[in-house]
Amino acid sequence: MLNNFRIFDSSWSKRVLVALLIASILLIPVHTKKEEMPVVEKIELDKYLGKWYEIARKPFLFQKKCYSNVSAKYSLNDNANINVDNSCYSKDGKLRQAIGEAFTQNPPFNSKLKVSFLPKAIRFLPIGRGDYWILKIDDNYQTVLVGGPSRKYMWILSRSQNHDEIVVQDYLDYAKEIGFDVSDIIMTKQTNE
Repeated sequence: MLNNFRIFDSSWSKRVLVALLIASILLIPVHTKKEEMPVVEKIELDKYLGKWYEIARKPFLFQKKCYSNVSAKYSLNDNANINVDNSCYSKDGKLRQAIGEAFTQNPPFNSKLKVSFLPKAIRFLPIGRGDYWILKIDDNYQTVLVGGPSRKYMWILSRSQNHDEIVVQDYLDYAKEIGFDVSDIIMTKQTNE
């Protein structure tokens, strides 16, 4: 009598089992660990502060109108954070400026920062901050590679507008080695003004 009382026949049961197996495989989270981005072991902020000239960058939305003479000035503020004064000239010769603040994320090593360009009154909020990681710097603090763990943005900065092409290529090669796509790099026009 129990043999006649089947809710499921065997072909239906097999289909359900196969469907459950497929669903469980699809629902298993795929853990692909993104390779950690190496940063400089330690940055001496007093040596890092000052004016830097952009030599090269990956395309970046907020710099879309920057055509030439891109620079960044860093100075310590009263909160022991870093004032950021980025400037550039548009194609029509207009000065463009962005004032922000950088916050060290790994003191006392100072190689990972977050930068905010929100209005000064609300910069203390931990929102709207971008990663600014120092990835490579020479011993004399003359050339630096900066980027973020997403690898979507990156800059090569120099203390001088006149840069050594071999040094720049070395920094681009290193960026590629740590996972950046450097095929879309923009070389910044510096006119010594």
